[in-house]
Amino acid sequence: MTDSPTDRQRLRATYLRPAAERGASTARGLHHTALISGDVERTIRFYQELLGFPLTELIENRDYAGSSHFFFDIGNGNLLAFFDFPGLDLGPYGEVLGGLHHVAISVEPAQWEAAVRRLDAAGVGYERHSGVSVYFRDPDGARIELIADPLGEMYGQQVL
Repeated sequence: MTDSPTDRQRLRATYLRPAAERGASTARGLHHTALISGDVERTIRFYQELLGFPLTELIENRDYAGSSHFFFDIGNGNLLAFFDFPGLDLGPYGEVLGGLHHVAISVEPAQWEAAVRRLDAAGVGYERHSGVSVYFRDPDGARIELIADPLGEMYGQQVL
C-alpha cells in the first residue's frame, strides 16, 4: 500500500523508467471500457446528445439474453461501452475499493468549454478542477471526467 511520499519515491525509483528506456507496450490501446446502464435510451441521450459522443453500435449482449451492449465513439479509436441488465435489479452505482472511480476522457479545449455550457443548460451538477477538468455523474451515477489536456498529459505534466 502506498500511503506516504517516501513510498511513492521508492516506487518511482524502483519501477519508473525514463521514456527513452521504456519498452513499447504490448497493448494496442484501450478497446473499450464497459459501464452499466439502467436505461438504454436515457444513456444514449446523455452520451450522444449531451456530451457529443456518437453511438456506433447497439447489439444484444452475448452473455445475457435480452440485454443490450452499445458503444460510443470517444475519439482516437476508443469506445465507451454499456450493458443493461433488465430484470437483475442491480441497484444504484457505488464506488468501492477496487472498483471504478472515474473515466477520464480528453476533449479539445473548445469542446470542453462547450460541454460545460451544455452541462449547465441541462442542470447536471459538476466540479471543476485545475482549470482543465470537470467531474460529473452520468444518469446511473458513474463519475465521468472531461479533461481539456491532450492525451498523455495531465495538468501540464507529461504522463506518457
